[in-house]
Amino acid sequence: MFLATWIAFAAVTLGAEPLASTNDSPKFLGATSCASSGCHGGGGQNQNQFHVWSLKDFHSQRPFATLTTARSKQIGDALGIKAPTTDSRCTSCHAPLALVPAARRGEAFKTSEGVSCESCHGPAENWLRSHTRPDWRHADRTAAGLRDLKSLYVRANTCVACHQTVDSPLLKAGHPELTFELDGQSASQPRHWREGTNASGAQAWLVGQVAALREMSWQLSRERDPDSRLAARWSALLWLLQRMDGLHSTLPKLSGISGEPAQGNFESAIKATDELARRAGEMDWTRDMSRAALRALVGTESTFRKTSTPALQQARQAERLVLALDRVVKEGKSKTPDKVEAKLDELFKQVQSLPDFDPAAFANALAEFSRALPGGN
Repeated sequence: MFLATWIAFAAVTLGAEPLASTNDSPKFLGATSCASSGCHGGGGQNQNQFHVWSLKDFHSQRPFATLTTARSKQIGDALGIKAPTTDSRCTSCHAPLALVPAARRGEAFKTSEGVSCESCHGPAENWLRSHTRPDWRHADRTAAGLRDLKSLYVRANTCVACHQTVDSPLLKAGHPELTFELDGQSASQPRHWREGTNASGAQAWLVGQVAALREMSWQLSRERDPDSRLAARWSALLWLLQRMDGLHSTLPKLSGISGEPAQGNFESAIKATDELARRAGEMDWTRDMSRAALRALVGTESTFRKTSTPALQQARQAERLVLALDRVVKEGKSKTPDKVEAKLDELFKQVQSLPDFDPAAFANALAEFSRALPGGN
C-alpha cells in the first residue's frame, strides 16, 4: 500500500526558503555522497554511519546479491522471471534504487547498493549540503526532503512494505514468509543512529505491528487468490492487536473488526490500523502503558486452552504472541531477569514447528512465563 509512497521516488515538499535552489524531482546521489571522512564516513560514534552500513548492515549489498542465488533463480523460473536482478517483482525490495528514473540518478548512483542511505532517508540532492547547518532545525531538514525517521509512524511506513509484503505468487513459488517487527528488527540491526531519550520499545513494537496489519489487509483486499497462510497470519495478528484495545482512551480500537478473512473486514482494517499507527506513534508513551500491554499479552492463556479452536489457528496466534512478549518484556534499559529469559526461550521453542504445535503445552508455558515476571502477573 505504501511502497510507492515511501521508497525512492517519493515526492518532496519544500519548506520556506531552506535552500538557495531546489527542485521537486531531486536526484539520488548514491551512498558515497555521505561517505567523506568529515561527514558519515569518519571515525567515532557520530560520524561512522557509512562504515556501519557498508561493513556490517545486511541492507548493504546483500539484498541485491540475494537475487543472484540459486534459490532466487528457482523462484524466478517458477514464475517465468528470466532475470531476478532486473525484474521489478524482485528489485522493488532487493534493489529499490532500480526504480529511480535515469534522469534522477547522480553520477555516483549505483542500483547494486541494495537498500542504501537514500532508500530510507530520501533523495539527497536538496538537503545533502545543508542538513548539517547549525541554524537548521529538524523541521527544516524534513521540509527539504530528509525523511523524518524520528517519527515511528514514518519509520514503520518506510520499512513495512518490503519487510512484510510478499505477493502470493512469490510465496507459492517458494519465497519465505516475512514478519515485520519494527522494534525487534531495529534492535538486531547494527545501529548507526541514536534514539531519543524517551524512546519506548513497546511503543515501536505496537506501531510496527499495526502497520504490518494494515499492509496485510491491503494485500489481501487486492489479491484474487491470496495465499491461505497470509489470511491465517492476518487473523492472528488482528487477534493479537485487539488485545491492545484500551491501552489509552485516545487510541482507536480494533475490536469491532471480525477476524474472518473477508473483503469488508480487510477494508475496515486498512482504515482503522492506519489511524491507530499514526496516533500510537505520536503519543507520549508511558511505562504504565507498557506494563498494561504486557498484562494483556500474558492474559491470553485461556485462548490456548480452548479445544474448539483449530490448533493451526492457535499456532499462528502463539507465533505472533511470542514475538510480542519478547519485545514488550524487554522494554527499558534494565536487563531481563534470567528466569524470564529462560521461560521466554521455552515459549519460542513451542512455536518453532507450527504443524506440531501443542496448545495445552503452550498455555502451560505461558502460565510459567507469567509467574516468572517480577511480582508475578
